[in-house]
Amino acid sequence: MSITTRFPGRLRRDHLLQALLLLTLALALADPRAPREYLSWLDLPTLAGLTGLLILTEGVRSSGHVQRFALRLVERLRNVRVLALVLVGLSAALATVLTNDVALFLVVPLTLAIDRVARIPRQRLVIFEALAVNAGSTFSPIGNPQNLLLWQHSGLGFFDFVAALAPAGAVLSVVLLAVCGFAFSAQPLQLHEGRVEQPRLDTPLLAGALVLLVAMVAALQWGFAVPAALAVIVIGLAGFRRVLVRVDWLLLVTFAAMFVGLGHLAALPWVRGHVGLLAWRDPRFAYAGGIVLSQAISNVPAAVLLLAYVPNLTLLAAAVNIGGSGLMIGSLANLIALRLDGSRGIGWRFHAWSIPYLVVTAALAALVALR
Repeated sequence: MSITTRFPGRLRRDHLLQALLLLTLALALADPRAPREYLSWLDLPTLAGLTGLLILTEGVRSSGHVQRFALRLVERLRNVRVLALVLVGLSAALATVLTNDVALFLVVPLTLAIDRVARIPRQRLVIFEALAVNAGSTFSPIGNPQNLLLWQHSGLGFFDFVAALAPAGAVLSVVLLAVCGFAFSAQPLQLHEGRVEQPRLDTPLLAGALVLLVAMVAALQWGFAVPAALAVIVIGLAGFRRVLVRVDWLLLVTFAAMFVGLGHLAALPWVRGHVGLLAWRDPRFAYAGGIVLSQAISNVPAAVLLLAYVPNLTLLAAAVNIGGSGLMIGSLANLIALRLDGSRGIGWRFHAWSIPYLVVTAALAALVALR
């Protein structure tokens, strides 16, 4: 099935994308702006980075080596609980040293590969991995877009920022690992009935995708996301077109609609006027406001909007990182994880875990963030 024939059916089933497109269109008609403003809301560097990462992680998955590693992992681990703790811990660790998006692009395909060979609660694993990358990225100034933004404006050194966010990150991580121990059973891992087919390996594709993936991450760190993404697309057209066909391009459309629609919403004079009148200098209000606003417009736009109003930027960083859980729109990472999984009903199941997790972690983190 070609890309053009898949898109209409996917679009009819994607209610989040439909809502974001309607919001973007309604705001464009009610409050038209200059083209340069729409370009600024589109956030081309972030969108380009996501494009490159999607293509390259699809290349890693298509090489067959992820499936081979999944088989070996299932053979070595004893039960579902141990597997869950390994995958959740790996997600958090990768998000700390790379970014939350990169971590998901690596771990979720591995989880899907394991699901093809063994009986696992795949949806629940993906949900916990989404929460894990939000927790792990909290520790690092470069772990997610909002941390990078607030760190650059805070005037703090790298390790000073890490120290300031460590208590919130610790709360998010410890609570998640504790819940993980109860959420997954100690049932032994079992392979699916019948002969498990060994995947066909494409080592040159794996090597090329990994080299480009490292280069893409470096380009993101140094501000060359757009030319790097264009280079990846050109190389893909020349060397691995079959990978480009398998990329979830509608996911990128979803992000573009969210960036423009929510960016426009945050820029409305009525919104800005009312936001500016609130008591952002009160740490308790800033903390609660950052969490709540992240639920409405996602934590990256919330950080951008509140940057001009909240004087304590590390407190704001803690709030918007904690606000990444709760509703799935609270963080781009949530949307990435759920879209990579792609199964029906995962959104409702995500909220069944993420909303209680937000309530508990927000209350516990307040004890350390508001001292």
